[in-house]
Amino acid sequence: MSVVRSFIAIELPDSLFGQLEQVSENLQELLEGMPIRWIAVPNIHLTLKFLGDVSEKNIPMINEILKTEAASHKQFEVSVGGFGVFPNFTRPRVIWVGVEAPDELENLQRRIDVETARLGYVPDRRKYNPHLTLGRVSRNANPKEIRSISAVLRKQRVSFLGAVRISEVNIFRSDLGPRGAVYTKMFTAPIGKN
Repeated sequence: MSVVRSFIAIELPDSLFGQLEQVSENLQELLEGMPIRWIAVPNIHLTLKFLGDVSEKNIPMINEILKTEAASHKQFEVSVGGFGVFPNFTRPRVIWVGVEAPDELENLQRRIDVETARLGYVPDRRKYNPHLTLGRVSRNANPKEIRSISAVLRKQRVSFLGAVRISEVNIFRSDLGPRGAVYTKMFTAPIGKN
């Protein structure tokens, strides 16, 4: 039986990529030579649920969940800006730009999490924290590199980059290749009309 590595996410409009590109390039310059895997800007998205390996026979059921949940929510707007790291600036692992959203986004994410858990996908244990991942610090980074990365990141600020209207949610497949992951949209569900 064939499996597809996949996730549920909101795709960003091209209008935001220019600003994200500037932020990412600036950080890459400041952190040149550091063990960080940078995300190609066109691959940046707002993840709602990472599913992992999905059996191809489950994809129609996940599509149906997405269609039902998206239709039962209202469209909404998010603001992109701000800067942070997970888990914290002392031990940076994930470098991100923030997303401010109304409760509608968290409600949609929670319902998708609950419904996919019924199919056996592990529910998220942490509270949902919407963000756009710019890069990931390598687990092989040594303590000196971690301190250097931390010192640079603590000084960074990202102002408001733009507002985005969210009108659909997608399921993507992720294929790992020599130049990083390649994402392919498999299904799109429109978010209910306002």
